[in-house]
Amino acid sequence: MPVLFNHVQVKHKMNQAVDRSKRKFLIAATSAVGGVAVAGVAVPFVASMLPSARAKAAGAPVEVDISKVEPGMLLAVEWRGKPVWVVNRTPEMLELLGKHDDRLSDPNSEQPQQPDYAKNPTRSIKPEYLVAVGICTHLGCSPTYRRDIGAADLGADWPGGFFCPCHGSAFDLAGRVFAGVPAPVNLVIPPHQYLSDDVLLVGLDSGAIKTQRGVDK
Repeated sequence: MPVLFNHVQVKHKMNQAVDRSKRKFLIAATSAVGGVAVAGVAVPFVASMLPSARAKAAGAPVEVDISKVEPGMLLAVEWRGKPVWVVNRTPEMLELLGKHDDRLSDPNSEQPQQPDYAKNPTRSIKPEYLVAVGICTHLGCSPTYRRDIGAADLGADWPGGFFCPCHGSAFDLAGRVFAGVPAPVNLVIPPHQYLSDDVLLVGLDSGAIKTQRGVDK
């Protein structure tokens, strides 16, 4: 089955440029690599709002203010030592999601990479917001955010998404993996819920909160 871009050429070029000794994830590197990948392209990107050291050490849920995440932006936060991406998808991005299912390995999210409430075409609670763990499911690298449709280095049919330069794995804007790349499954969708229109809680969903309250009583 064909893929959306020339995987062999892209992989060859990227493997020449990537130092394999740096594959281990560093949250600071997420922003650095992302900045290189989109240099010269007008792509808004935010990588801030990290939780406190105590919260990170405990793996506690993280509250995220999403009020300033404009359409098209990606906000990166840290939860349990992992990057979690919050992408405010535009109407155009959402429209493109349904047009390349035949090129995906798991378009219907059959593999258990998400909570049940995110097993839908957008893999989300709110259609516009993607909340995903930003770690490639191949070898744990951190992909770059490539929202630029038809990017020259990824092919005219690239619909926007996430590209891992280490080995050429690619995911669409719902975190679904393209067929024919090294990554075997979709990106992980962490448990999450919305406390309000502007506040997202990563690491705990409403069902877990209800259960916890029942135990406390």
